[in-house]
Parts: sequence; structure tokens; C-alpha cells
Amino acid sequence: MECLRCLPRLLPRAAQSRRALRTAAARLSPAACGGRATRLLGSQKAPSAPHASGDGHRFRTSDASQATLASVAQVFAVTKFDKEGNVTSFERKKTELYHELALQARDLRFQHVMSITTRNNRIIMRMEYLKAVITPECLLILDYRNLNLEQWLFRELPSQLAGEGQLVTYPLPFEFRAIEALLQYWINTLQGKLNILQPLILETLDALVDPKHSSVDRSKLHVLLQNGKSLSELETDIKIFKESILELLDEEEMLEELCLTKWSDPQVFEKSSTGIDHAEEMELLLENYYRLAEDLSNEARELRVLIDDSQSIIFINLDSHRNVMMRLNLQLTMGTFSLSLFGLMGVAFGMNLESSLEEDHRVFWLVTGIMFMGSGLIWRRLLSFLGRQLETPLPPVMASLPKKTLLADRRMEVKNSLRPEGLGASRTVLASR
Repeated sequence: MECLRCLPRLLPRAAQSRRALRTAAARLSPAACGGRATRLLGSQKAPSAPHASGDGHRFRTSDASQATLASVAQVFAVTKFDKEGNVTSFERKKTELYHELALQARDLRFQHVMSITTRNNRIIMRMEYLKAVITPECLLILDYRNLNLEQWLFRELPSQLAGEGQLVTYPLPFEFRAIEALLQYWINTLQGKLNILQPLILETLDALVDPKHSSVDRSKLHVLLQNGKSLSELETDIKIFKESILELLDEEEMLEELCLTKWSDPQVFEKSSTGIDHAEEMELLLENYYRLAEDLSNEARELRVLIDDSQSIIFINLDSHRNVMMRLNLQLTMGTFSLSLFGLMGVAFGMNLESSLEEDHRVFWLVTGIMFMGSGLIWRRLLSFLGRQLETPLPPVMASLPKKTLLADRRMEVKNSLRPEGLGASRTVLASR
């Protein structure tokens, strides 16, 4: 209630304060201030000159840094193949290339050994030294310099892309032919490596496992070790290839993105929706090359099994030779022990002690004969003991056969007793009892 009573007195005071604010604003207007306002604006503009020069310096510095980065950017040697098989070669900086292709810088980094990715209706493929970018209109091969790719690039690939090769995807859009050509090249490369290694490994294994040779040739073992390392590298390449293809097959969205023309051409999209599904065709294509890679993996695995089995045989032969040498060493040790045992007689007679035996000449031959005969007998006994310890015991004879025959005879007797003649005979036997 007290606040309501004070309200009429506060309203005139608020109106007066508003009038005072309006009067002060009119006094501070540029027209009323005149030169003073001009001086204030000038004083405010004066410090802006160094700031503007600083911005210009900063912009010039950034432009210079961009020019420096562009000058040191990686330069790609690009080979372009169009749908008709025409080939053009040129060089592009990395920055210019990914801008032209609407890609990002990391897309052209090719940091994985084997990868197939998509971005902005482009397919980026890398298979070790083979780097490619596929668009709906062309195929770009990057940095093939210092590589043995000229024959395939300029003789086989243009005809395959133009539809003159043995590709099964010729009726389909261009990206299918490009992907199949690259996958076929890589499968042929892996098959060629396997065809080179297989005869070398088989020849080396035949030489090492040959029973005619009693010792193992170390040079052959060295060759087998090198070929085994090469086979391990080939198995790794095949495994990476299979895993990359399998990742694509497991992602349906990725299969859809690989169909570039389907999303860039409305007519192709309608045909794919009503007729042949391009995603299914891409899946069949990848499954076919996955199966080929699986066959190569099986062949490499068979070679690996042969190497392991041969190594086991080689180790068994070496163990047998070592056992022979150890047995010979043991036999010689036994012979030395026998001679040393009976050599004590010679030591006793060789002492500087006088007896009546050394006067008889026949005692020398008698003692020598006893020494050799005793040593031979002991050595023979030791060898026979060694032979008994080393010989393998024969497996125990199974005593189940007589039991089986007794059971069979008993069954025959029961069957005969169940027949009418057998029943009569059993009755006569019981009556006689």
C-alpha cells in the first residue's frame, strides 16, 4: 500500500529524467559539437592507419606462405584414360589435382597399402604402387614413373576400357570396366609371383628331401629360406587384398557409392531401378575377384604346407644322422673304457718293481693276450647291452582274436539249435544226458 501511495510522486521524476537525457544527447550531436566532433573522429581514425598496415602485412604474409606451400606441393604424373581408350599424360600439383577432382588432400595421400574408397562421386584405389582415381568419364593413373607398368598401361588397359578386351563388364558403365581392369591386373600380378615361386620351391624341396643325399646342402637351405620369405610376403599381399574386397562386400552403402554413373545420370538410375541393379552387379564383380584371391591363397597355403612337411623330414634326417654319430661316439667310449680297464695290468707290470715274471719271455705275450681278450669281451658285452636298450620293443599281440572266434562259434551253435534239425538234435542230446 505504501508503494502505491509513492507511485504518483515517482512518475513526474522519471519524466524529468527522460527530458534531461534528451537534452544531453542534443548537445553531443555532431552538428552542435562542430570542430570538436571532427577532432574526435580524426583522433579515432589516426590509430587506424597502423592497424590497416598490419592487416595488409598479415595478408601479404599469408599469401606468401600459400605461394610457398604451393611451390613445394607434390607433383603427380597423371595418365588419363577416357571411355574410348584415348590416353593423355600430364603433370599436376597435388593441390590443383584435388581441387579439380573435388577431393580432399588426404584422399590423395594413399597412406594404405591396399584401399578402395569413394568421395564426391569419385573412386580412389590403391594397390601398393598402383594409384588410381576413377570418375564416371575417365580413369586417372598417378605416378607410374620408375615402374614396370608401361606395357600394361599403354597396350592392354586402353583396349580393355574401350570394350575390346576380355572384360565381362563391357555392357555396364565405365566405372565397372575400370574397376575390373585394375582388379584383373592385380590378380594377374599376384598369380605371376606365385608362378615364379612355385617351381623354385618344388625344385629346392626335391633336392633337399632326396634320399640319395645323406647330408643336407646348406646352399639349398638358404635358397629355401629366401623363397619362404617371399612366399610369406605374397600370402600377406593376398590376405590384404581379400580383406579389402571383403570390407566392400560387407557394406551395402559402399557398393551403392561405387556405382558412379547411377547417381550422376538419371537415365542410368532409372534403368538400374527397373532392370539390372548396378549394386548387385558390383557385388558379383567383387565376389568373383574375391574367389580368385581365395584360390591363390589356397595354392600359397599348399606350398606352405609342403615347406613345413619337408622341413619336418629334413629335421628327422638330421636327427637320425645325429643319433648315428652319438651312437658311434658311445661305442668308441665303451671301447676306450674296456682298454683302460685291462690296461691296468700293463701299468702294474710297468712299475719299477722286480719280480720273477719279467725274466720269462712268454709272460709278456700272455699278459698282452689277456688284456686284449678281456677288453674285447667287455666291449662286446657293453655293445650288446647298448643294443638291448636302444632296440624298439614290439607291440603286444592282441589276444582278442581267439575270443572273437569263440564267440562266432558260439553264435553258430545257437543258430543251429534254433533250426528244426538243431532242435531235434538238441533234444536227442538232452535225452541221452
